[in-house]
Amino acid sequence: MQKIELMAPAGNFESLQAALDNGADSVYFGVEQLNMRARASINFTLDDLPEISRRCQEKGVRTYLTLNTIIYDHDLSIVKTLVKRAKEADITAVIAMDQAVIMVARELGMEVHISTQINITNIETVKFYAMFADTMVMSRELSLRQVKKISEQIEKEQIKGPSGKLVEIEIFGHGALCMAVSGKCYMSLHSHNSSANRGACKQNCRKKYTVVDQETGFEMELDNEYIMSPKDLCTIDFLEEVIDAGITVLKIEGRGRAPEYVANVIKCYREAIDSIENGTYSKEKVIGWMQELEKVYNRGFWSGYYLGQKLGEWSKGSGSHATQKKVYIGKGVHYYPKSSIGEFKIEAYDLSLGDTILITGPTTGAKEMTVDTMLVNDEQLEKGIKGDSVTFPIPFRVRPSDKLYKIVENKVEA
Repeated sequence: MQKIELMAPAGNFESLQAALDNGADSVYFGVEQLNMRARASINFTLDDLPEISRRCQEKGVRTYLTLNTIIYDHDLSIVKTLVKRAKEADITAVIAMDQAVIMVARELGMEVHISTQINITNIETVKFYAMFADTMVMSRELSLRQVKKISEQIEKEQIKGPSGKLVEIEIFGHGALCMAVSGKCYMSLHSHNSSANRGACKQNCRKKYTVVDQETGFEMELDNEYIMSPKDLCTIDFLEEVIDAGITVLKIEGRGRAPEYVANVIKCYREAIDSIENGTYSKEKVIGWMQELEKVYNRGFWSGYYLGQKLGEWSKGSGSHATQKKVYIGKGVHYYPKSSIGEFKIEAYDLSLGDTILITGPTTGAKEMTVDTMLVNDEQLEKGIKGDSVTFPIPFRVRPSDKLYKIVENKVEA
C-alpha cells in the first residue's frame, strides 16, 4: 500500500505547532494577501517564512505556500516577492491556480502544486499541468471511482511532473465544503463586492433565507434547512476506500480554524492512516474517532461526492455542531522547569480540580490535559476564581504568551 501524506492547515503559529505535534506530514499556509483564506485566518507574514521552514524541517515536514487566488496585474510584483522569499526560506512548494503564479514559481525553480480551484476532472487536464506541476488537487466534485480512474491512468501512461516522478494526486479529506464548484464562487462579490476568489468571502451561503414569489409576493421561510450551506466533509469512516483510489496526499481543510481543531483532526486522521497501514483499522475505532471529531468545530458531517451522492447534505444551523467548546480562563505567567509546574493568572471564569483544560500558544500549539492537583494563591484548594494565581503540574513548558481555556460541554440543538 502506498504511504499517504497527511496535510494539515496552518493559519498561525499555534495551529502550525498543533499540526507538527499531532503527526502531520506536511502543512499549507498563506502569507498576508493572495490566498483563499486572506480574510478568514490571521495568516503569516513574509518574515515568518524562515521560522515556519525551520520548525517543519526539524520534524521532516513539507511546507506549502498557498498563492491560489485570482491575480491581477498590480499583484504580480507581490507574487514575485512572495515566491522569491519562499524559495530563499526553503519552502517546499507553492500551491497555485493562476498561470502567472505557476510560471513565476517555475522560473524560480520552485515545486508547484495545482490548486483545487483549477477544477481538474480528467486525465487530459492532468497531462497538461504535468508540464508545470508535480502534485495536483482533484476537483472536490469527483467521486472516488473517478479519482481512481485518473490515478490508474497516471500509472499506466507514466505521466510525470517536472521532478521526473509520477504526478501525485491530492484530495480533500475533511473540513468545510463550499456550495460552489471547487470553491469558485461569485456570490460574495455580487452582494458585497468582496470576492471569494480573492480570499475575501463573506460566506453568504451560511445564512438563513426567505424565498419570495415575485409574482404573488408569497414568502416561504426555509425552515431548518440552510440550502446553500453544506455539511462538513468527513472521510474517516471510509478512509480505506479513499486510499484505495490511489491518492498520495490527504488534505485537511481549516486554515481559519482554531489550533485545537487542527490538533484534534490531525490526530484522528494520523491514527486512522496508521491503523490502515498496520491492519488495525476497525468500526470500533471509527466510532471513537467520530466522537473526537464531533468535539471541535463542525457543521455536521457527510461524505461529500466521493461515494456518488448527486445532491449535497445541507447544514441544519448557522453555527458549529461541536459537542465541546472552550471558555477563556487566563494567561500563562511562569513555568518552573525543575518541578514541571505551570503558573497562570485567572482573568475570567473559574478553574476547578477535575476540569479539562486547553493551553494554546505560538510555540506551545494546542494541548489538552486534566487538572488533578492545584495550588490557588499557594494554598491547596479545589477551585480558583477570577484574580487568583493558580499553579499545577504540566508536562510541557508554559510561556507568558500562552492562553488557558476550560473545555466544557456545548449543548447543540438536534
